[in-house]
Amino acid sequence: MAKILIIGCGAIGAQLAHVLTAKGHHVTGLKRYPPETESGLINYFKADITQPADLEDLPVDFDFLYFILSPDGRNEESYRDIYESGLDNLLNKFSQARSNPQWIFVSSTSVYGQSQGEWVNEDSIAQPDNATSQLIRQAEQKLTALDPGNIVVRFSGIYGTGREYLLKMAQQAPAIQQNPPYFTNRIHQQDCIGVLAFLLERRLAGMALQQYYLASDDDPAPLWEVVSWLAEQMKCQPPAVKTVNNPCVMNKRCNNQRLKALGYQFRYPGFKDGYIELIQ
Repeated sequence: MAKILIIGCGAIGAQLAHVLTAKGHHVTGLKRYPPETESGLINYFKADITQPADLEDLPVDFDFLYFILSPDGRNEESYRDIYESGLDNLLNKFSQARSNPQWIFVSSTSVYGQSQGEWVNEDSIAQPDNATSQLIRQAEQKLTALDPGNIVVRFSGIYGTGREYLLKMAQQAPAIQQNPPYFTNRIHQQDCIGVLAFLLERRLAGMALQQYYLASDDDPAPLWEVVSWLAEQMKCQPPAVKTVNNPCVMNKRCNNQRLKALGYQFRYPGFKDGYIELIQ
């Protein structure tokens, strides 16, 4: 069994911790504000990774390290705090202790700058135009250069309980681009947890893994199609057609074949599978 540190125990990190603990692993969760009541199965370490002093007493004898943090805001400063300053503080901590855990780093498909509805996979060029996505990409490169065994998982748009933005949008009869199609990609949060646990299992089984995995379901679909279907299921007014004057950004279709070829089976292979549960 492995000794694991999960940096960022929000909804996904905390559920992953319980899944891994149930499999017999020893899990520590690093969190700025740990829960006051917990089952005792997860050992929490209170720290803010942007503050080096908070990491002074952090144990370093971990076999694996998950990085599952989200910035506080959608601005460059918040992203720099996490993906530059915070990451560097962690790397310095483990480097000074001469400890080299294997990293599983949660990234985003926003690192792809494609905008014409192209298919992208792990070998596609990842050169985002915006500063926040550039910071994520730089963090990816830093970790993969550090150790060929480190893994980057690029999640597309995450949805599920508590992440119901599209449901709320569909209820408001929004104006949506219909032509040319604006493709969207998503993954259910339960599949996020499943993918992260699956990759660890494969690594522990001795399988050779790639450095990058794109984690998105089987059904990249135009936003018009998704919102129209949601509105129909909820018996709401359908969306209105939006007139488009400028080209869209981040209009792409994500190919998940590398992950599926490794053996992962999606619990929610398409948006209809996941959203029908939320609607019901």
